[in-house]
Amino acid sequence: MNNFRYPLDEVPLVWIVIIAVLLLVQGTWIFQDARRRGRFPWLWGLWGITGFPTPLIVYWFVVIRSNRRLR
Repeated sequence: MNNFRYPLDEVPLVWIVIIAVLLLVQGTWIFQDARRRGRFPWLWGLWGITGFPTPLIVYWFVVIRSNRRLR
């Protein structure tokens, strides 16, 4: 039984493009920021393109906030 509200072929193409761009931008930003901080950039970047916004929130708590406490 299919629990999706709409089959994939009924989702407008514009929504698929918007989601793909959003995930790509998020993953790229996390990768570049993690590389600048020296904090496993490939791990964070790959995880950043898998979903929104959980990787960004976890990255903020684990990397960015922990760097602020150390200063």
